[in-house]
Amino acid sequence: MIYQANGIGRIALIGMFFLSIWISGLFGQSPSYSISVPTGMTGSDLLRMSQEGKHNDVALLAPQAIAKNPQDVDAFIGLAWSLNALKEYAKARDIAKQGYSKFKDPRLAQALGEAQYYLGENEAALANLQQYLAKFPEGSKTALTFYLCGELFVRMSKLNHADIAFSTALQYNPSNARWWARLGWVRERTARYIPALKAYEQAISLNPNLEDALNGKSRMLAKIED
Repeated sequence: MIYQANGIGRIALIGMFFLSIWISGLFGQSPSYSISVPTGMTGSDLLRMSQEGKHNDVALLAPQAIAKNPQDVDAFIGLAWSLNALKEYAKARDIAKQGYSKFKDPRLAQALGEAQYYLGENEAALANLQQYLAKFPEGSKTALTFYLCGELFVRMSKLNHADIAFSTALQYNPSNARWWARLGWVRERTARYIPALKAYEQAISLNPNLEDALNGKSRMLAKIED
């Protein structure tokens, strides 16, 4: 009788388990929300939101804005930039390509080049990033774009070009310790030890705990003392 009771109990528990799954399937699903673009919002608003760092909002709203007005170039730009910021690089590449094919806007070339950089499409990335720099030498993405060009030149073993690109990026954003460390590394690789040391020291002045810069400084001091 005890065995039968346990067996019946197990059957009951299993039945309750599957019943709970069925009920949760009916009532426990996450509700779907319909998000609509606020009345009067335009692509310029979405682009501004992207520049303010509201990337999740832009990623939700911009596709609907584009559907309503496929000629709104700013909506394409804001969406592509925000997708890159969210590390949705394949999506950013697709929307930037779609927008660039229509508008030929260099800001979309920048978004495309940035996505391609992270996706490993080095030659195409460099060409698109350089197109942006040619048209927007003082644009909001100029510092980042020069930095990405520098990293692409490193990948291509063009270290002197990388030095120029990193140095230019730092003219626009001199407070980026990691970029200074990368400049130091490039100069170290080209046996420019004193300029490399200065770059590493600048990185350390901005971030005293940056390991790459600390190690680089130690290497350069050893080289110079030799």
